[in-house]
Amino acid sequence: MHISAPTGRRRACAAAVAAVVTCATALAGPGLATADGPPAPAMKLDWSPCVKGSPFDCATAKVPLDHGDPGGRSIDLALVKRKATGPGRRIGTLFFNPGGPGGPGTVQMPQNYESFPREVRERFDIVSWDPRGIGSSTAVNCFADSTQAQAWAASKTAGVPVGEKERAAWIAAYRDLGRRCQQRDPQLLRHVSTTDTARDLEQLRQAVGDPQLTYLGISYGTYLGATYANLFPDKVRAMVLDSNWDPRAWTNDASDAAARLTTMLRLGSDRGAAEVLDEFLRLCGAATTARCPFSAGSPEATRAKFDQLLRRLRTDPVGAWSYGPAVGDVVGSLYSVLPGWADLAGRLQDLWQGRAPQPSALPPAPPVPDPSPYAGEEQPTAVVCGDSPNPRDPDAYPAMEEASAARAGDAGRYWTWATVGCATWPAVAQDTYRGPWNKRTAHPVLVVGTTHDPATPYSGSQAMARELADARLLTHEGYGHTALVNPSSCVQAHESRYLVDGTLPPEGTKCRQDRPPFSSDEPQGAVSAGEGGTANILTSRP
Repeated sequence: MHISAPTGRRRACAAAVAAVVTCATALAGPGLATADGPPAPAMKLDWSPCVKGSPFDCATAKVPLDHGDPGGRSIDLALVKRKATGPGRRIGTLFFNPGGPGGPGTVQMPQNYESFPREVRERFDIVSWDPRGIGSSTAVNCFADSTQAQAWAASKTAGVPVGEKERAAWIAAYRDLGRRCQQRDPQLLRHVSTTDTARDLEQLRQAVGDPQLTYLGISYGTYLGATYANLFPDKVRAMVLDSNWDPRAWTNDASDAAARLTTMLRLGSDRGAAEVLDEFLRLCGAATTARCPFSAGSPEATRAKFDQLLRRLRTDPVGAWSYGPAVGDVVGSLYSVLPGWADLAGRLQDLWQGRAPQPSALPPAPPVPDPSPYAGEEQPTAVVCGDSPNPRDPDAYPAMEEASAARAGDAGRYWTWATVGCATWPAVAQDTYRGPWNKRTAHPVLVVGTTHDPATPYSGSQAMARELADARLLTHEGYGHTALVNPSSCVQAHESRYLVDGTLPPEGTKCRQDRPPFSSDEPQGAVSAGEGGTANILTSRP
């Protein structure tokens, strides 16, 4: 199951602010003296350089497998930290979750470190971790060795199954995966929920000594943030949620018709991907072949060329590139505009001309002990299937695929099959928070939504802003999945002000992406200030 973009694709992942209104009662931010002093850390984190000469420090935390039984089995969490770079100006710790579920923070935070706003890097230690069940933490790993894992992956086609035979192979493969996982560590499978991870995050906050949490979560990390905010509302100092999941859709609190859909179809990922694919083809067709190699000279001709290519790949593959893998590659490549969209256009043109595309070069590995931990499909599957309801009948998926394809085309087929592993998954999470989502937090939350997002449609960010008790929506008018990896200097300016001293953007604020797809290299980012005031609610300046 691919909830995030494929790993290789993920790796490829200043505007004026209006005058502020200061609250009558100033609240101390992390790193400043308070009347009671910082809480005593619940655990000690022994930080040391991840590898010799690395600017990143690593540590391991031990947390209870079951937070309801703190004296029982414990598990390990792998952590990474980059210290604040501004001498004498440190505010506290910013915790970062890269989404997924299944994103290893020990890898993805170092990869994306330079994407954090400069002032945030100066003022905060930035800490991330591999959530329980993931990566270098105590992980869900259902195979005895890599040979077994590779054989399992080879038992089904990549991307999307086509026809009855391939569908049967997918269903059988995921049934086998669930059986293997149940045999290896059934106890762990019941304790990798978002709620478990939110409780881990609270222990990590205590361990670094911050009185309240400062947090940035992207994609699935927004749902984790919302869960934390409602479990520990008085501990929220500042929280940025970038590219949001509708929490009610995740928990299946929806209409009867929507409740019968998979998680990703309830979230609208199929429609979001279809809309962004349309934009990709429109903008490509309006560009020259120098900027978009797949361009056919007009948006209409480029769309027709794309549809013809996919029909051809169903019956006439180019090497290993048949319809299923090609659709999976297209959907994943829409996540990152630079360089993802131009690279995708090049691969599509190669396939059009009958050449098998060459793999994209990956960026250098980050300076951490394990730059490529095991990240098998059982890890996100364990989180999603244990946490979020999905249809339990594998035979229901072909009909759902056709219904989703009717509303979202090829992207609908991809997102339907993304969670078929849940149909036969053997475990349900023991500890799950399912709402309400409107607990009043100590400080407001900043919600960032991108208007053309292929995984978490803008409607999800609108829903998150409505559900939370006190949230401000900042609109990122751009393309791709998350503003972090598809940046806007305007969004970064607002995030910096908010994280540093709590200044929210005015209501209705809209920011533009710095570099739109297939455009010139000149930055385009700007701000359109909305109406309403801002609130300077955190006093964290030195």
